[in-house]
Amino acid sequence: MFKRLPGDEARNLVSTTPDTAVVFRPAVVTTPAILTIVILIWRMLAGLVRTAWRHPIAATVPVIPGAVWYVYGWPASASLSGTVVLALISWAFIDRPSFVRLVGYRLLAWWRFVWIYRRHWQPVMIVSGLGRHLKGRDYLPILGKVTCTSWADLVTVRMLKGQAVKDWSDRLDHLAQGFGARSCRVALASSGRLILTFPRSDPLASPMPALPIPQEATVGPVEIGRSEDGQPWRLKVHGTHVLVAGATGAGKGSIIWSVIRALLPAVRAGLVELWALDPKLMELSYGRDLFGERYAATPEECAEALEEAVSVMQKRAARFAGLQRSHVPTVKDPFVLVVVDEVAFLTAYQSDRGLRQRISAALATLTTQGRAVGVGVLAALQDPRKEVMNIRNLFPDKIALRLDESEQVDMVLGDGARDRGALADHISPVPELGAGVGYVRLETSPDPIRVRAAYVSDADIRAMAAPYGEAA
Repeated sequence: MFKRLPGDEARNLVSTTPDTAVVFRPAVVTTPAILTIVILIWRMLAGLVRTAWRHPIAATVPVIPGAVWYVYGWPASASLSGTVVLALISWAFIDRPSFVRLVGYRLLAWWRFVWIYRRHWQPVMIVSGLGRHLKGRDYLPILGKVTCTSWADLVTVRMLKGQAVKDWSDRLDHLAQGFGARSCRVALASSGRLILTFPRSDPLASPMPALPIPQEATVGPVEIGRSEDGQPWRLKVHGTHVLVAGATGAGKGSIIWSVIRALLPAVRAGLVELWALDPKLMELSYGRDLFGERYAATPEECAEALEEAVSVMQKRAARFAGLQRSHVPTVKDPFVLVVVDEVAFLTAYQSDRGLRQRISAALATLTTQGRAVGVGVLAALQDPRKEVMNIRNLFPDKIALRLDESEQVDMVLGDGARDRGALADHISPVPELGAGVGYVRLETSPDPIRVRAAYVSDADIRAMAAPYGEAA
């Protein structure tokens, strides 16, 4: 059987042997030297303009002294350089925050762009499979702007045509190792553009002591810790429901008590009521005086408390119907926060089937109808499996502390959360390093945020229960 061979001589050569290779000299087109020079000069000028546009301060540093040297000579250039250096040093000592924000981070971004990212971009992209090497040519995602913050590098990337965010989220470990970072997270900035976050340090490595009790009464968002970017972590509790999941010793109590601590002035003012369900008789019992008659421990008491909260919710809904659509805390209609520690003990591990059904029905009613009339639920559990907590999707805001398995991250925060960098299964089990550290996924944003709750000790709980117990 005849087989036609490729190449510019294929139309003239025919072989009766299928595996015969024909070697021929391909046609060569000679490019004029002047065209090559023009292309190289154009690329060089475009690169200089792009660098000056992206990093104006770093580009100005060598240009101005060079221009002064050319016009006035080296003594004037040296004098100007010395004056500028002295001024920058003085600025750094006098007002370090503004110097770092306006100059330091820009210079650091330029240095890391040149030395870390652009230098290793091609090999990392090819080896990780995000780039392609076809017919002697590399097709690479385009490296954009690098922005430095106090703790991380934010790298803007334009994806190749046909790529998806999942292609990048599946290779976070490759990217982190390739650029020498501890971890990597990916977020979609706009169509075809990503922002890669490479942490340089961990601002959440050290435990936080209990935050001061606020001076003014507020129902939130309440400050309970710190976010990874160094900003205060404020958790919304009024107008939503919050689910906290974490293994034993992960720090669920830190979140619960930090929320209670931040709401104490509002409790004293009569704008908030705290209802506590403590089936384990361990966590919430330390501050029992804060809850007064709104404390339940046995399964029967917990069921009655939840049904009473449903009754309060339904009465408010009947009064608000046709008059208002959102709740404003008042002394007459305070915000009711139902705090449930280890909710799985009531919904899955309760041996009494009747009580289990009553509790599950009351919780489902509260989480579907309660937030519009000022009744919220803050629930904590260890096992996030659906057969243990089948109403977890009714909680708009979720917090994942240290978890035992990678699959549990998506169970708590939703599908794809771990691919976007919520590595709750990698949080250290050492209390000093990982207690209270977690990832938050809010109703308004699918991207997880890494946070750490302040640690409220037993002494802090007893100290705040004494003066505030009478107001509960």
